[in-house]
Amino acid sequence: MGIPTTYTEQELVLALKERNNQAFGFLYDNYAGALYSIIKQIITDNSELASDVLQEVFINIWRKIETYDQSKGRLFTWMLNIARNASIDTLRSKSYQNSQKNQELPDNVYKGVANQTTQQNVDNIGLKKVLETLRPEHRVLVELAYFKGFTHEEIAEMTSIPLGTVKTRIRNALLQLRQFLK
Repeated sequence: MGIPTTYTEQELVLALKERNNQAFGFLYDNYAGALYSIIKQIITDNSELASDVLQEVFINIWRKIETYDQSKGRLFTWMLNIARNASIDTLRSKSYQNSQKNQELPDNVYKGVANQTTQQNVDNIGLKKVLETLRPEHRVLVELAYFKGFTHEEIAEMTSIPLGTVKTRIRNALLQLRQFLK
């Protein structure tokens, strides 16, 4: 019938801006898994909440597709930022914070600093190995800021490191990562 089963990025964006439901279905089928894995790296403890955030992300994509500008980046990058921001907003929301106050602490909470590494499933894309090139004090700050979604102020408070030092270490870590990835 002449209905495309695949789209180029430009065709997909154009179809979405025209409010094409089939294109939106294609978008969901092809990107939901990747966006869900990004969300799960931030919302690690609640799969149901992560699924809710994924649905909210696709609603936002549908509503905000007119604001997407191809000259500023790829469609996936734009959607990834929506997913990341929605996940962080969810963790910072009062309802989420209140639900966490009544949670029982896990048994391993008292095992010490050595066991407090973040356990993201990023080995598949090699990011874990790249982060291991950083000094431990830098790596922890990058993980807290970019995988857990904490602000610099929250990280400074949690780690008892001055805010300026946190910002400097994160900036230096990002510069080291940039050099390593070149």
